[in-house]
Amino acid sequence: MPSQSYLRKNITLAWPLALNALLMQSMLMIDTYLVSPLGEIPLAAMGIATTIIAFILGIQMALANGTQLVLSRAVGSGDKESLSKAFWSGLIINSTVALLFWALLTLFDNPLIQMLTDNLQLHKEIENYLVITKYIVLYTAITQVMIALFNGLGKTKIPFKGYLIELPLNALLSYLFIHGYHFNDSITFTGMGVQGAAVGSIIAISVRLIYLGLCIQKSSEIVLTTTLHYELMKRNIRAHAIEIFPIAANVVILSIGATIYQLLYSQLDINAYVAITLVIPWLGAGTQFMTAWAHSSAITISQAIGSRKMDNLTKNVDTSIDVTVAISIICALFFALLSLVIADIYPELNNSTYQALAVIAPLYIFLPIVRGYNTVHGHILRALGKTTAVFKINFTGQWIISIPLCALIILGLDSSIFWAFAIQPFEEMVKALPFRQLARKSLREFDLKKADALRHD
Repeated sequence: MPSQSYLRKNITLAWPLALNALLMQSMLMIDTYLVSPLGEIPLAAMGIATTIIAFILGIQMALANGTQLVLSRAVGSGDKESLSKAFWSGLIINSTVALLFWALLTLFDNPLIQMLTDNLQLHKEIENYLVITKYIVLYTAITQVMIALFNGLGKTKIPFKGYLIELPLNALLSYLFIHGYHFNDSITFTGMGVQGAAVGSIIAISVRLIYLGLCIQKSSEIVLTTTLHYELMKRNIRAHAIEIFPIAANVVILSIGATIYQLLYSQLDINAYVAITLVIPWLGAGTQFMTAWAHSSAITISQAIGSRKMDNLTKNVDTSIDVTVAISIICALFFALLSLVIADIYPELNNSTYQALAVIAPLYIFLPIVRGYNTVHGHILRALGKTTAVFKINFTGQWIISIPLCALIILGLDSSIFWAFAIQPFEEMVKALPFRQLARKSLREFDLKKADALRHD
């Protein structure tokens, strides 16, 4: 595949993926905005409950991203039976994990809530929200694998359209169920409070599930055979799980690590902690485009591996890295602009908070550059079958080196916000060289034999 063709294909795949991620983030922001008039207790309850659900959904998305690589290889091979096996294997694994989490939330919701907060007013609100929203976990198990199927086929616009359907429907229904509506003197719908946000989300995601199902049914490229041999499927599921579970483990350790960072930052003075809290969501949103490019690169490379046409593999990987660096520099420029106007975005803060924001500005401006470099390397390595190696690099960089160092700086040395936040780019720098060396080594050694070894049939 010539580089220009590779570039065009990746751009076509990447922009819907980036917008999908932004739409997903905006759904939580809309629900938070709609619940905020109810007061601090419902808002805090939804915040705690959605943190639990978001953690589970993150694991499901990681599993689906692993399935996406397997599906992409099957698409590249042109074998529709292999595509069908990969889809059913991914769906069985993700659904099993979803059922496990649903059962845990059903059986142990009260102990979990009591562990997270000792505020008795919050307990009932969180329980009421979780009793409905836990079903999202079951729906997402199916929709994420469907999305992985379309992404693997290169049809990223279909999931994007699904989110475009879900988002306004979710906002409208959530408003109606949260606050109720007075139609006339004889017809009045009473709001459900914070539970209404969960009901609105459930209905909206159900509509998206139906839409994706209809798209699968109408697609001539998708033939999901149900008469598959039991022993072959069992072997396929096992191989599938071995490849994708390190990706889920990777998400778990990074998510828990991010939480520990926040807990450590909370030990700084209040103005420093507020400054970091304000910056983190911008970092998440602003880096979506380079993450989407990394995802699209992994899809395209996996398709090439499946087709066994890998003459330009190294060249295309170099193109992906170069483009990621360019996107990362654009992100850094965006954050530089943000640093100039952040006082206007958040007026009436304490002067000490503005000073803390100014102190960490060079760090959050630089962070996307090195993070983008690592992100694309991680996705490419997963496409080459190095999921366990990626996990080891991330675990070592974050848990063995950076988190202990951050704890020492904050708790032991009582250092300033600059050195505390500097651990974030430092962690990425620690991981950059191992990622690059492993990627170069893997590309040199990758051949048709290794490509065939990635097949699960």
